[in-house]
Amino acid sequence: MRTERANGGGQAERRDLRVIVGAAIIRDGRVLACARSAPPEVAGMWEFPGGKVEPGESETAALARECAEELAVRVEIGDRVGRNVRMAHGRWVLKVYAARLLHGDQPQALEHSALRWLSADELETVTWLPADAPIVTALRPILSP
Repeated sequence: MRTERANGGGQAERRDLRVIVGAAIIRDGRVLACARSAPPEVAGMWEFPGGKVEPGESETAALARECAEELAVRVEIGDRVGRNVRMAHGRWVLKVYAARLLHGDQPQALEHSALRWLSADELETVTWLPADAPIVTALRPILSP
């Protein structure tokens, strides 16, 4: 069921947004970028690992689960990076969190075609998914020394 309420500007605001979480995994001043393997229309484009928050699951729990499933790593979730990014005609919202690897874990490309560690100067060397682009901009000052 969808509910609506008026926001400060008098416009109706949808409250049935589904959340997708992403992890900006940072190590030694670099962030982990993951190349999509599917679907065909975005294969080869780059993203932050993550996925859908399931009903009853917190955003941080979902992100830890997704990192384990996609990369076989354990992570500590930190602060939000950037703003909420609306997706899928406004039905979904992407929220990205900074994260760090735990226990010396090394990411494995279990669901991606490639992984790369990118410095601030290298962020534009890959083609990011449109939803991830605003996060890339917000990451630059975090990665720069």
